[in-house]
Amino acid sequence: MKTFAATLAVGLAFALSAFPALAYDGTTCREAGNCWEPKPGYPERIEGSQYDPQHDPAELSKQGASLAAMDHRNAWRVWHLKKTGSFQYDVSKIEGYAADAKPPAQ
Repeated sequence: MKTFAATLAVGLAFALSAFPALAYDGTTCREAGNCWEPKPGYPERIEGSQYDPQHDPAELSKQGASLAAMDHRNAWRVWHLKKTGSFQYDVSKIEGYAADAKPPAQ
């Protein structure tokens, strides 16, 4: 009897804890699954408002330069791997590596 009462109490507690989630009716959704609403006072357009991050184009182009440098180093690593059969992570240890030169033709 005690086990049944304890199980019933735990089950009732779980049922009541899920009750607030059932209260949302989704009437303010723009479409199915798109129910995000801005807080009051949040502008309809971000650009030009106080929430506009105004990224510096020079800072944004750094990522492109970084990716190009990564591709360049990876090309040297692949060339070295095909030539010797061993992978060398540190490109400065690869014979003939230069930051401004492409790996030799295969």
